[in-house]
Amino acid sequence: MRIDTMTATFGKLEHQSLSLKPGLNVIHAANEWGKSTWCAFLLAMLYGLDTRAKAGGKTLPEKERYAPWSGSPMSGRVELNWNGRDITIERTTKGRIPLGSFRAYETHTGMEVPELDGSNCGFLLLGVERSVYQRAGFIRLSDLQVTQDEALRRRLNQLVTTGDDSGDQAKLEKGLRELKNRCRYNRSGLLPQAIAQREGLRSTLEELEALQAQQERIAAELEQNAAQQKMLANHTAALAYEQFCGQREKLTGARESSLWAVQKLEQLEAACRGIPSQEEIEKQLSLLRDYRGDLEAFQEAQSSLPLPPEPPQAPACFLGLNPDQAREQAELDAQLARKLRRKWWWLLLTAGGFSLLGAAVLLWLHQIIPGGILAGAGCLSVGAALAAMVHRRRSLQGLASRYGSLSPRSWKEQAEGYLRDTEEYRQREANYRRNLEALAQRRRELKQQHQKLCGDASLEQSSREWEQYGRQRWELENARQEASQARREYESLKAMLHPVPPPSQEDTCSLSAQETAFQAEQLRQQERQLRRREGECRGRMEALGSREEIQAQLTRLEDRIATLQRYDRALALAQQALTQASGELQRRFAPRISREAQRLFSRMTGGAYDRLTLSQDFSLLCGTRQEDALREAQWRSDGTIDQLYLALRLSTAQALTPEAPLILDDALVRFDDARMQSAMEVLNELSQSRQVILFTCQQREAEFAAALQAQQK
Repeated sequence: MRIDTMTATFGKLEHQSLSLKPGLNVIHAANEWGKSTWCAFLLAMLYGLDTRAKAGGKTLPEKERYAPWSGSPMSGRVELNWNGRDITIERTTKGRIPLGSFRAYETHTGMEVPELDGSNCGFLLLGVERSVYQRAGFIRLSDLQVTQDEALRRRLNQLVTTGDDSGDQAKLEKGLRELKNRCRYNRSGLLPQAIAQREGLRSTLEELEALQAQQERIAAELEQNAAQQKMLANHTAALAYEQFCGQREKLTGARESSLWAVQKLEQLEAACRGIPSQEEIEKQLSLLRDYRGDLEAFQEAQSSLPLPPEPPQAPACFLGLNPDQAREQAELDAQLARKLRRKWWWLLLTAGGFSLLGAAVLLWLHQIIPGGILAGAGCLSVGAALAAMVHRRRSLQGLASRYGSLSPRSWKEQAEGYLRDTEEYRQREANYRRNLEALAQRRRELKQQHQKLCGDASLEQSSREWEQYGRQRWELENARQEASQARREYESLKAMLHPVPPPSQEDTCSLSAQETAFQAEQLRQQERQLRRREGECRGRMEALGSREEIQAQLTRLEDRIATLQRYDRALALAQQALTQASGELQRRFAPRISREAQRLFSRMTGGAYDRLTLSQDFSLLCGTRQEDALREAQWRSDGTIDQLYLALRLSTAQALTPEAPLILDDALVRFDDARMQSAMEVLNELSQSRQVILFTCQQREAEFAAALQAQQK
């Protein structure tokens, strides 16, 4: 059966609808959103409400607890698919009876479905009664929160053995034990013990059969593993052969390269037979480089040679005289100036004055002749003095005009400066001539060196010629190295090349060498794990004992039970009937539920708990891979107990209601993220064959379910 849509006026739900889809439905909502209300609504729509229940203690009957908050009449509609038919069921309030009116009709045609009515709707659609579906198809958080005490042990064991954890089986067993104690002197109940031992032996046989099947599966997996390893080994051989072929091609290429290098070397050796040796080339190129440097230095020196010195210009006063003559002329002019500065003409002027005075006196005395003579002499003296004064003045003016001053010292300094400039000019001219002679000598030496190094060719031509010789020698040396290296590579590849046979069969694998090695290692690890599991399985089978011995024990136990039954036939017949009924339930549910619960519990715990068994006293035991001994469920954490109980409820649901929708209400709250994901994967697998509806208040479950569905697409 599959639920498509639910519409409810029920509790806090007021004309609200919930659409579902086939497979896994995860409905994420906050607390008090109405998740538990929807679960109760679905049960009420399928099985109706118990209108006779009365309020008592702290509990309310469903008719009061889920009365619509708005005061509207309680009603609902469910659209579903049953045996390929789209059917709608409706329940409405009839008078004072909540959901007392029932109607079922085909959704598309509106035709009534007569086989469904308000009393048998849930049983026909789901195939089980309300109490069974509540325990098999509904899993609530309140069902999982069980304390770790004797009640937990009884509840888990009852769920495994009968598929019902309501406690009715425990009450029945208690009544039988009391009846047995009243009817027999043996208060321990020999017959129940014998029956328990018989069931234990049967469980042992079932476990032996399961171990035998597991061993056969392991053998098949080992065979498949061996085939895959053989395929990878063949692929490895194919890769090795392919590598060998590649190396052989490389060897052929290396041989051709070596021959080509040798041929090139021979050609270059023939071309270099008539050219100088490498030492001569290097020596000549070094000499040419030195000569080029010397030539450039000479050219630089020649270009930096100053102009020839200019002779000094003679001062205007010494124009036409050499420095010595100028110095002599300056000395003579200085002597003349000294003479001109003397005051001897004052004597003549004084003498003339006195003579004229004496002449005047004589003439006054009428001494005409002596006065005349004396006057003549005085006039001559004055005239001579005046002539000397004029001559001196003119001479000094001439000297001043010639030298520009009347200082004889400056005249001598000009003559000395003219002499010094002339000496410096002579020294510069001598240096200039020496430099010219040195450059001329260097030019002659460079010409001789050029003739020796280059002959009639230019320096550039000679350099290019010898550089060409050097390149030829360099190419020859490179060719020798290339030929040697090519030969070494060829010899190395030849030494490394070892013949590899082709693969024995066709290679269809396309993995790389690294991927092949990785998968081969994984297969070897898988083989070791399978061998270990095979050893564990064999050891467990040996620990359980041989099938023949267990069958013999079972036969002896059956004989003992038959003997005990003869003591009180009437009580034995009743006890036998009850025992057969209990045994039928156990044979019907216990093995299948135990195996499925073990598988689901291992899945939910990520393989941590891989063992789940029911002991001879119906104690539920489980253990991890690391634990040597199994422990009862009370030893586990609350979260692990939730996972164990969920596994048992799911396996019970698979056994009792395989086609009915599975409803979970916050059943994964105490699961950690890893085990929540494992549980979601289990629910996703179950949703492939039945509809699964998970109400949750946690976002993580909705996100993981969305990721799972995205992967499936």
